[in-house]
Amino acid sequence: MAVPIAVLDCDLLLYGRGHRTLDRFKLEDVTDEYLVSTYGFPRQFIYYLVDLLGASLSRPTQRSRAISPETQILAALGFYTSGSFQTRMGDAIGISQASMSRCVANVTEALVERASQFIHFPEDEATVQSLKDDFYGLAGMPGVLGVVDCTHVAIKAPNAEDLSYVNRKGLHSLNCLMVCNARGVLLSAETHWPGSLPDCTVLQQAALTSQFETELHKDGWLLGDSSFFLRTWLMTPLHIPETPAEYRYNMAHSATHNIIERTFRTIRSRFRCLDGSKGTLQYSPEKSSHIILACCVLHNISLEHGLDVWSLPATGQMEQPEEEYEQMESMDSEACRIRQELLLTHFS
Repeated sequence: MAVPIAVLDCDLLLYGRGHRTLDRFKLEDVTDEYLVSTYGFPRQFIYYLVDLLGASLSRPTQRSRAISPETQILAALGFYTSGSFQTRMGDAIGISQASMSRCVANVTEALVERASQFIHFPEDEATVQSLKDDFYGLAGMPGVLGVVDCTHVAIKAPNAEDLSYVNRKGLHSLNCLMVCNARGVLLSAETHWPGSLPDCTVLQQAALTSQFETELHKDGWLLGDSSFFLRTWLMTPLHIPETPAEYRYNMAHSATHNIIERTFRTIRSRFRCLDGSKGTLQYSPEKSSHIILACCVLHNISLEHGLDVWSLPATGQMEQPEEEYEQMESMDSEACRIRQELLLTHFS
């Protein structure tokens, strides 16, 4: 009696000790236009990912057959950029929907393992100065090392700690804290925070705060909006500007900080699995957090390869919930002094 292929262990498809594979899709058989429209990226970018991740996706086991790293990457890119495990995509590369899901898990893990390689603050003095110069060129705000904000990504209701993931809009989400440079390259990404936490609490508990208070540059700062407290390393806008200098400061702050909002729109435009239009991420908070971080890694790699999509229209239903916060006025006298000195020196 024939055994239906549907009952085969998916590991038969994914791992193997030989070179025999079940996938039949070949990159050289299709056009760049097809690859971009179906998987979101051109051929050379996909070849780069195969070189980068291939060793991690070719783990030997006692199984006899495997899906190639190339096809695993295509399956994952198809999901990241469409938000769907639709049958036609699996059919195109010759694997089942269940195998598509396993491919996404493998590629996500491989990208997360490399997150620190692609998402980090610069360390050498020349690169740090270049970072500041780029920001200054936008709106005349000096000393900026990055712009910081939070954005929410919708997830399915988790089995445990359900209420901690319910945000102000009553939706389950992860609140993701990110920092980017003037080009939209991510310098920090913490994607695991429960959606119920307000932005100021996320920042207070984040590794980013520990970095800036104990390790990073003392001659610059991040820019954050009014949902955060003013700190010596985090400049926020003035709640009620009164003088021309204060208005100029707020305008420069807003124009510079807008880069992070454009970056969020870019990420949602490119990676539709995060934008809410296909529904929520159907994974646990931990796995959802890893998928978000994997997309952040791909975002930075794509910018390194000149694949800038800031011109794409914003999409998706899952935007950052509007925070009903009061203005976060700092009691840090040193932070207030630094901001006042910045006003007098550069905006008076």
